[in-house]
Amino acid sequence: MRIPRSERDRGQTVIEFVGVVPLILLLLVALWQCALVGYTFVLAGNAADEGARAGAAAEGDGAGACQAAARRELPSSFQGKADCAPDGGMYRAKVTLKIPVLIPGVLNSFPVDGSAAHVKER
Repeated sequence: MRIPRSERDRGQTVIEFVGVVPLILLLLVALWQCALVGYTFVLAGNAADEGARAGAAAEGDGAGACQAAARRELPSSFQGKADCAPDGGMYRAKVTLKIPVLIPGVLNSFPVDGSAAHVKER
């Protein structure tokens, strides 16, 4: 007795789907982690820019104004530090953030630096 051709391949689609789903999920996790890396770079650059602008316009404590402005631009979930200092006629700010890791223990969170400078206002 021969089995009809339509009956022989009955479970093949399910087996292929189950085999490919973990690869698709792994790809989605990797893409999401890449998005987190890019977002962190954007946040660090923007915070440094706002900090340098505030430090350049401040009358008095430029470093305090710079750090406060840089921290104001960061979401509460991002931990970072801001280094601000005048440099000649410029005011420079450097913000360092740690990239959030989607799966803890898989990647070590490495720091991202964003820096900016503005002309000191007199």
